[in-house]
Amino acid sequence: MGGDANICLLPNISHRQITQTKYFDAMNRSSTIKTFFNEKQVLEIDSASNYSRSPLKPKLLMEYLKTNELISYFEIEKNFMPFSHEDFLIAHHGNYVEAMFAGLKPFCEYNGLTWSEQFLESLTYTNSSLYHAIRQSILEPQQITFSPTSGFHHATPSGGRSFCSFSGQVIASMKIYSEFGFSGAYLDLDGHYGNSIPDSYSYVKDLDKAIPVGCNVNLYGYGKNYITDLERNLEFLEQKILKDELHYLVFAHGADSHKDDDLGGQVNTEEWLECCHIFYKWIGQLDKKLKRPIPLTLSLFGGYRKDDYESVLSLHTSDLVICLSTLCGSDIRYQSKVKPKNNSI
Repeated sequence: MGGDANICLLPNISHRQITQTKYFDAMNRSSTIKTFFNEKQVLEIDSASNYSRSPLKPKLLMEYLKTNELISYFEIEKNFMPFSHEDFLIAHHGNYVEAMFAGLKPFCEYNGLTWSEQFLESLTYTNSSLYHAIRQSILEPQQITFSPTSGFHHATPSGGRSFCSFSGQVIASMKIYSEFGFSGAYLDLDGHYGNSIPDSYSYVKDLDKAIPVGCNVNLYGYGKNYITDLERNLEFLEQKILKDELHYLVFAHGADSHKDDDLGGQVNTEEWLECCHIFYKWIGQLDKKLKRPIPLTLSLFGGYRKDDYESVLSLHTSDLVICLSTLCGSDIRYQSKVKPKNNSI
């Protein structure tokens, strides 16, 4: 079974205590998105040795937001502690965690990324960023939070897979469940099925309570069928939320679900953006039904374009802008800049 070392950072706080706090009195969302970003979560990779640019994406996105004069909408929180060795034991075998911290090959490079001390340090911050963003959304539900991270949803208890080293979602939700007794759902709109959560159910005790079965949402189909599947899943989650069986949401709108991505391809630009509008409009309607804001955290997940990486950054930015416009009362003029894929590269 997964370890439980260092899960609980605070005395247990009941669901009833949280829902009765002053934070749930406010219906209106904050005008900014609180963003858990520390430069140490960025891996300055050598593109010749690593295919994925995801370790560099948080920095690239922050720079892109500055260039497009949007950074003022994001309240940057950089003073959060990295995860320790013990935190990763919550979701992973001890020998794998030891290998990652010691740089023992081949276990430390299952994920296709070259190991280094900086790489390890970045992992301790990316995983911690997701946890702290979710935790903040629970303490201040009117405050939408953002963890500009990826590299979680393919890892398994025994090791990393693809470009994912540790199961950040599993660790974050187990810590949240231990602290608050809260259950959460992940809307994983990455272009690839996120296996990390279901692969961990048999290893991590109480994970089915922290993330109930059916609440690791991955969409199926293409085009309009993809959108229909999103709407169907939102109906399912809404019923669980209204029954007080779910208490927070994480929305990870991976750019690799776009048809011009190198590794994905379920929807075109119009359909990808429609998913944003559907989701954030649904959140606004859900807030009204609950008469309080549902805790909401945003994350990045995948997106791969060798020919034009700014298209990836533009999709992520579009999602954030639609969130700000729909839920935070902002009037932002931003046009998506997604170029057709150059298949010759």
